[in-house]
Amino acid sequence: MRIGITLTALAQRIKSTFPIFLLTLTATGSSWGVNYFEYTPTAVETYDLIFSLRFNEARSKLVTLRLTEPENLISQSLANYMDCLSIFIGEQEETYEKLRQNKELRLAAIRDGDRNSPYYLYTQADIHLQWAITRVKFEDYFQAVMEIKRAFNLLTKNQELFPDFMPNLKNLGLLHALIGTVPDQYRWGLKLLGMSGTIAQGRSEIEEVLAYSEKQSFVFRDEAYVMYAYLLLHLENKGEEAWQMIERSTIDAKTNPLACFVKANVAMQTGRNDQAIEILRAKPEGEKYFPFPYLHFMEGVARLNKLEKGADQYLNRFLRETRGQHYIKEAYQKLAWYEVVHNHPDRYLRYMEACKVHGASVIDEDLTALHEARLNRVPDRHLLTARILFDGGYIDKARHYLETKAPRNYESQEYQLEYYYRLGRIHHRLDHFEEALEYYEMTISNGEFESYYFACNAALMSGTIKEKLGQYEQAKSYFEKTLSIKPDEYRNSLHQKAKAGLNRLEDHY
Repeated sequence: MRIGITLTALAQRIKSTFPIFLLTLTATGSSWGVNYFEYTPTAVETYDLIFSLRFNEARSKLVTLRLTEPENLISQSLANYMDCLSIFIGEQEETYEKLRQNKELRLAAIRDGDRNSPYYLYTQADIHLQWAITRVKFEDYFQAVMEIKRAFNLLTKNQELFPDFMPNLKNLGLLHALIGTVPDQYRWGLKLLGMSGTIAQGRSEIEEVLAYSEKQSFVFRDEAYVMYAYLLLHLENKGEEAWQMIERSTIDAKTNPLACFVKANVAMQTGRNDQAIEILRAKPEGEKYFPFPYLHFMEGVARLNKLEKGADQYLNRFLRETRGQHYIKEAYQKLAWYEVVHNHPDRYLRYMEACKVHGASVIDEDLTALHEARLNRVPDRHLLTARILFDGGYIDKARHYLETKAPRNYESQEYQLEYYYRLGRIHHRLDHFEEALEYYEMTISNGEFESYYFACNAALMSGTIKEKLGQYEQAKSYFEKTLSIKPDEYRNSLHQKAKAGLNRLEDHY
């Protein structure tokens, strides 16, 4: 039972950082032999097509690669990469069941390759990593972590054999950082699995890769920058540095849907909503690209954050085109919010009824939407509008909406609690730490035993302030307080961030 908790903790962290995997799990290089690994011009072109989600063209190019270079086993890695991307983005369980049988066939083919090549073990580890994140999508957490264990062992062995092999260090650094987020009470389970690592170790290894890429021609340069950006954003709470890393990369959001997703995602999470809208407005789409309807969802949310008329069109397009089960409940929730902020509260409950019956209840965002739907009440327009504007990074506008209505005018304790919580968030974003901590403390003291997430996130945010101020003991206390509060909403993600905070603090003791 306890080992199961360990596996789930690691699998949840893998799920929360999946864009890293989408952009980084592939291989390149050369090693000539009877069966060799080489990124020839045809292989590079195939990879570029896969990476750009131009799968029909990629399949044709892959046929050419196999006919003209039958002994080049890099074709096995490329085919697996395309399979896993199509499964993960498409979210079709029948596709998952159909394609997963290819995994062992490809591994068997690669094992006939040149054992003296640094890519021999590396490509095998890549395939296991790709299938790990694919299995997480379908909640097969045990098998996902078993895949991670296999990849970890292969990468560790390869690092010993080829210590200067940077692609290997890149992926091993990622795993070390993710493993470092598992809380202390579950680390014994990782030891049983033979895995260890820390956030600091992973960051140091990826920084070594980045330093190498600045001096040498390195095909993984952009991937390393994206990986590092997500580690900064999700594990170290350094949004500005994360955005700078994305800007330093050369990923092209106008020609690559994955790059569009990554750049818009980081923009939205760092308060750059206008930039996110521009990125998503120019997203590549059409018959030559594999469908990526989540980009429509992102654009709908970004436009809602700006209170734009017509934001609902993008959310409805997502609902029409998605073939998966995730983010559907959240999409209906956002449509309901759209109607409230545009003065159609009567339509709110209609959308929330749809939220109750459509889509899966797995990820935090969908669970939170379902929880709200079951309340069967229209939210306060002032508080909701302030929240949406804040989420978009429109801090001054959010503050204005809050200040137009005094807390005493809110009838329920929940709304009064949310009022102080949102004032705390606004002052925090403005670097008014003293005021933010005051409002956060009011939220915690009045709401830690309630089902709402406000107190839990207030404790987490207080911890990040104390960490930034170098007051590590107080930061630790707040992160531990976060873990002691168990709201009905966002519990998993908030607790994961608190665990990551506690792991960061280990470097200061």
